[in-house]
Amino acid sequence: MAGKDNIMDKIISLCKRRGFIYQGSEIYGGLAGTWDYGPLGVAFKKNVENLWWKRFVLDREDIYPIDAAILMNQNVWKASGHVDGFSDPLVEDIKTKKRYRADHLLEASGISAKGLKLSDINSKIQELKLKSPDGNPLGEVKQFNMMLKTHIGATEDSSAISYLRPETAGGMFVNFKNVLDSFHPKLPFGLAQIGKAFRNEIAPRDFLFRVREIEQMEIEYFIDPKSWEKIFDDFTEQLVEYSKDLGLDQKKVHKLEVAPEDRAHYSKRTIDFEFDYPFGREELWGLAYRTNFDLSAHSKASKAPLEYFDEETKEKLIPHVIEPSLGVGRTMLAILTDAYREDELGGEAREYLKLSPKVAPVILAVFPLMKNRPELVKRAREIYLDLRKKIKSINPHLSGQIVYDETGSIGKRYRRQDEIGTPFCLTIDFDTIEKDGSVTIRDRDTGQQERVKPEDLEKFLEKKLN
Repeated sequence: MAGKDNIMDKIISLCKRRGFIYQGSEIYGGLAGTWDYGPLGVAFKKNVENLWWKRFVLDREDIYPIDAAILMNQNVWKASGHVDGFSDPLVEDIKTKKRYRADHLLEASGISAKGLKLSDINSKIQELKLKSPDGNPLGEVKQFNMMLKTHIGATEDSSAISYLRPETAGGMFVNFKNVLDSFHPKLPFGLAQIGKAFRNEIAPRDFLFRVREIEQMEIEYFIDPKSWEKIFDDFTEQLVEYSKDLGLDQKKVHKLEVAPEDRAHYSKRTIDFEFDYPFGREELWGLAYRTNFDLSAHSKASKAPLEYFDEETKEKLIPHVIEPSLGVGRTMLAILTDAYREDELGGEAREYLKLSPKVAPVILAVFPLMKNRPELVKRAREIYLDLRKKIKSINPHLSGQIVYDETGSIGKRYRRQDEIGTPFCLTIDFDTIEKDGSVTIRDRDTGQQERVKPEDLEKFLEKKLN
């Protein structure tokens, strides 16, 4: 078995080679913590998002979608505590001036930094006489605010300060009253958003795991606190089901009950969904009961009445919130590392992605056996175009594409599709033209092939793709 670093290197190489994910600004030497999604990466990412959107928004009656602005009034982040408290412990190499996450250095030495205060982290680093990765002494540990600051308009004084939002949640909290006034929903109800967030990470690492520009899938679910436990349990189960939608190995998905001393100060209960990545078990998603901290803070700071009036009881309350928060990049990385395989097929070594059809960017590739035979190409194009029209009737929930490919030998085409995780390849050969019209369908995982008559093709795919 290849080492964990080697596996990550292979996945990163595959993602670049096949057009999933590229290093951001690569021709200029790159920009750490940023990644660009290529054609297959966009399709893959959309599939992950669409499955979440279907389960948590489209299939429910109590969730309202929203798309809030990335730039917001700076007072939003002052009220939420981000301006003063959104920070990580930073330590500097005295000689090279390189900066590192102090808690990561501790963890690399085998000591957990969870729940430790800044002073405790500093004391342990000094006590252990930890060195930087370059072997040099370290300075004092300091707090580093991860907010990315900018200025709005022509001036650059304090009144013009804004921030690239560090989370999507803020936009939903400040729109709570707008949705309440527009739609008059009854508790419980939620706001859902998929969008960009930005964090000035000290040390981006592990490909898509820790980055500076992230995409989040978040819900702020507003509730009467009397019912929080049942709703929390319901969302826990829904997140488990979503992990199954994605095809993740359930043995690699773990629920961690976060201890009180490790939770955010406003959280009454938090569960971290963790995943066994090649570099260790790390947080995948979070589920938090945030009480009414957010609406109370924004109501106090803005002077806006962020209350809910219960028509039945004639009482007012500031709703509490349960928040399932999921990072798209971490989810994609979990799927990629879980799906990556190396084996031997037909006497040749291969690497491939064992992706579920629900997330695979391509679910079926159609080939003519030979591209220089017009009759094969013509029939292959006919079947390809017909299946593109029919795929939604085969499975309306599939988001992947059907593609046509005639480049290179048939063997190279199979390997190319295996590498990007395409579950099935359909080949038009001479028997298709000269005999009964049947086609060959090859299974990605086993390499086995079977012939299917054209009138049975739709049923065959329906069975395979459901």
